[in-house]
Amino acid sequence: MKWSNKITELLNIDFPIVQAPMFGVTTPDMVAATSNIACLGSLALGDLDANKSVEVIRKTKQLTNKPFAVNIFVHDIPEITNTLKAKYTKSKNFIEQFACQNNLHVNLPTIDELTINSYHEQIEAIISENCKIVSFTFGNLDQQSIDKLKHNGTILIGTCTSIEEAIVLENSGIDIICVQGLEAGGHRGSFVTDQIPKIGGLSLLSKVNETVKVPIIYAGGIYDGKTLLATKILGANGFQIGSLLLGSTESGLQDFEKKRLRKVKENEIVLTKSFSGRFARGIKNTYISEIENTEYILPYPYQNKLTNELRKIAKLNKNTEFLSIWVGQSINEFSDNSTAQIIKNLIKQTETINSKSAL
Repeated sequence: MKWSNKITELLNIDFPIVQAPMFGVTTPDMVAATSNIACLGSLALGDLDANKSVEVIRKTKQLTNKPFAVNIFVHDIPEITNTLKAKYTKSKNFIEQFACQNNLHVNLPTIDELTINSYHEQIEAIISENCKIVSFTFGNLDQQSIDKLKHNGTILIGTCTSIEEAIVLENSGIDIICVQGLEAGGHRGSFVTDQIPKIGGLSLLSKVNETVKVPIIYAGGIYDGKTLLATKILGANGFQIGSLLLGSTESGLQDFEKKRLRKVKENEIVLTKSFSGRFARGIKNTYISEIENTEYILPYPYQNKLTNELRKIAKLNKNTEFLSIWVGQSINEFSDNSTAQIIKNLIKQTETINSKSAL
C-alpha cells in the first residue's frame, strides 16, 4: 500500500496517521512514541499559559527529534458581566451541594479567582520554540496570528465539523483541514454555530473533499484497517486516531479510568455540555445525568474552569461518576499496548486488508 501523499510530504512523515491531541490524555511520551515511528504526534497545549506550554514542548523534544504538532484551543472568551457572575455563583453553589450529597466535598473557585488564558500568548511561545506544525480547534486563528505563524514557516491544521467551517478555514489560508466527524470522542471543534451539525462523519468527509482543495485529515470512528480505508476512499489524506489510544501505556488516563472505559456500553456514550460548556462526547455518569439540560451550565471556558477542581477531586477519589472520560462512538478493546505498537498494528492491518482487496 502506498502511504505517501500530500500530508506526508507537507509534514515530513512516512505514514499519514495522526495521534489526536487529547488534552488531559495526551502526554509527551505518547506524542514522542507516535512521532518516533514516522507518524505525527500531537501535543495538546489546550489553554495552558505560555510558560507551561514551553515546559511541555521542551519535555517532548527531549523524547523525539521527529516532527510533532502542537495543538491549541482557539475560541472567543465571553465578557464577564453581572449576569454571568450571578449565573456562575448559582452554578457553583448547586454543583458543590450536589457533589456533597454524593460524598464528594469540593470548594470550587469564584469567578474572580479564575485564570483565563488567550491563545495569543501561546503563539509567541510556539514560535520561540520553533514548532513548525500547529493544529487548532474551537475556532479559527485571527489573521494576524496566521500571518505571524506563516512567516515562521509553520504548517497550520484547522478543525471543522461542517462544510461551511471548512470553507472558512481554506479561505483563511489554512494548509490542512481536519474534518471531525460526529462519531469522534472529546470536544466538538464547531465554531460557526453553537449547534452540532447533524451530518454523519463519512458524509461530511465526502462533501468537504468535494468542496475544498487543501489536504484533509479525518477524525472520528477510525479504530481498525477497514475504517481507515473507508475514509481514504472518501477523500481523507490523513487519518487521526484518538479513542484507539486511550488505554495505551502512554495514555494520561489512570488505571481506574481505563477500567471504566473498558466496561463502557454503546448507550452510555453521549454528547454533553455539562463539564465544559461545549459539546463533548464521553461516558454518561451521575454528574452528567444531573447537570445536562439545566440552567447550571455556563458558556465555555467558564464551565470548564468551574468544574476543573471537581474533576481533580473526583480523580483523587477514583470516582468516575464526577469525571469527564471522553470517548468516541466506535468502541474497541482499548488496548493496553504501547502507543507505537497500537499504531503499528493499525498500519499492518490496513496493509493486509488493502492487499487482499487488490487481488
